[in-house]
Amino acid sequence: HLRLPHPNASSLHSTGREVLLPRAGLVTLSVIMAVFSVTAVVLNATVIAVTLRHRQLRQPLNFALVNLAVADLGTTLTGAVPSVVTNAVGYYISGRVGCVLEGFCVALFGITALCTVALIAVERVFVVCKPLGTIIFQEKHAVAGVAASWLWSLLWNTPPLFGWGNYELEGVGTSCGPDWQSRDPKNLSYVVCYFVLCFAVPFIIIVVSYSWLLWTLRRVAKLGGAAAAKAEARIAWMVMMMVVAFLVSWMPYATLALTVVFKPDMNFSPLVKVMPIYMAKSSTIYNPMIYIYMNKQFQKYAIPFLLCGKNPFPPEEEASEVQTTVSPLNNKITPE
Repeated sequence: HLRLPHPNASSLHSTGREVLLPRAGLVTLSVIMAVFSVTAVVLNATVIAVTLRHRQLRQPLNFALVNLAVADLGTTLTGAVPSVVTNAVGYYISGRVGCVLEGFCVALFGITALCTVALIAVERVFVVCKPLGTIIFQEKHAVAGVAASWLWSLLWNTPPLFGWGNYELEGVGTSCGPDWQSRDPKNLSYVVCYFVLCFAVPFIIIVVSYSWLLWTLRRVAKLGGAAAAKAEARIAWMVMMMVVAFLVSWMPYATLALTVVFKPDMNFSPLVKVMPIYMAKSSTIYNPMIYIYMNKQFQKYAIPFLLCGKNPFPPEEEASEVQTTVSPLNNKITPE
């Protein structure tokens, strides 16, 4: 069970019994997280900025994308940036209060982002598959979904502040998160609920929603000819990237957490302790790249914004490649 090391410890980072990671390893982590942090801040800030600047992007379907950028930016600023400093120094420097604050903020923003990814999947199902018939996805639905993602995350990340669960050092002790290691019954019950409701449920929603979406697109493509088939192939590729990004970012962390919960005596190498944590934090880069820059509408404004007005990518024929009229569903398929 990792505890906060004393700043004057003789080793660069120690639990009092062993050095978890040598100086070179900590410096490497610091450099990697610095690169990730700068990239994540630039990409997510770009998403927010271009949305505020261009009225065309302020549509209900893009609310969740902007919310995802806000949550990812929060995760970067409260989790990735501090880890750059702590890894460079060699030990956790913010004390107990700082650890709890960092753990809470990173978990709040991270689970909000995770819920928003699930929200995006549900929104696409509502727009393309129309499960509620003639009901149209409107601004009030988008706002309600965004609010629900924050409230759900707040609901399940607040209990450790009041004694149900805990925030503690994780990995090699240079960052903080939910305490997966304590065998206290109250903490264990919280961790199980947290995993099921904040990891498993969003994952199930994503898989079910995108499976439904792909099934609908395949059915429409058979009726709509080559244009619909091309739209189906494009969206299928995006869906695959979304699911892969989710798995790469979050499943190693969730797997490690579950392993620690059910086999607390198992010993892990420093690399095994560290990699899942930073892979989860790397989702702050994957999300804007996949959800935003594979979206032609955002790409039209975001790339010139990043390149000071220049766009090296010629415009494509969006009418034939991006949008396809889906007469059986009375809707347009747009890979947003």
